[in-house]
Amino acid sequence: MFFNSIKKFKVDDRLKHIAFIMDGNGRWAKARSLPRQVGHKYGAKAFEETVKNCHAFGIKIVTVYAFSTENWSRPENEVNAIMELLNTYIDRAKEQKDIRFVFIGDKSVLSQELRDKMIELEESTLLYDNVLNIAFNYGGRAEIISACNSLICEGVKEVNEKDISSHLYTSHCPDPDLIVRTASEYRLSNFLLWQCAYSEFYFTSVLWPDFNKKQLYKAIKSFYKRKRRFGGLIKGEE
Repeated sequence: MFFNSIKKFKVDDRLKHIAFIMDGNGRWAKARSLPRQVGHKYGAKAFEETVKNCHAFGIKIVTVYAFSTENWSRPENEVNAIMELLNTYIDRAKEQKDIRFVFIGDKSVLSQELRDKMIELEESTLLYDNVLNIAFNYGGRAEIISACNSLICEGVKEVNEKDISSHLYTSHCPDPDLIVRTASEYRLSNFLLWQCAYSEFYFTSVLWPDFNKKQLYKAIKSFYKRKRRFGGLIKGEE
């Protein structure tokens, strides 16, 4: 009965954009006495299934935190494994016919080959309705600084919220309605710091490789139990 309700479930306009902090790949692998790279491999599978399930539920925009500006400090073999997973994913993503891919973050430090592949995928999928933002070499503080520097270069003397929002990596989409973080961590880790001002949050102990359709459904159902006031009052609460 539960899975029948999942199968029929569709979101409404209250949930347009969901973002994920995909945490726990390394711990998942360690619990199984496996190398951390294996955890990232299974995490990549969970990522692809989750994106597919989000779009099946009717969520048009998905953002995932794939690699932060701080992740370069991890062991070289782990970083290389993540880069290889991204390369492989981009090659397969070219076959997608319904997703617009956007890579948010600083591409400048990545290899020319990888940058070219990212840009090619972005340009070839520009007109699709469903959006997948992949935050790679991303940092929320760096994003805000980048937006401010862009405004300075344009000669802007005084800025407002709209100015900054329009110069962020995510200027092509609304802010996330819901941010999901796995693996029992309760922090943002420099993710979408500007955009999350009025986002709802959902935290779960499930490690990312084990995050599935049932877990996604629970997160969405939790979102629909919230009352989003955006600093004001809901009609009838006066």
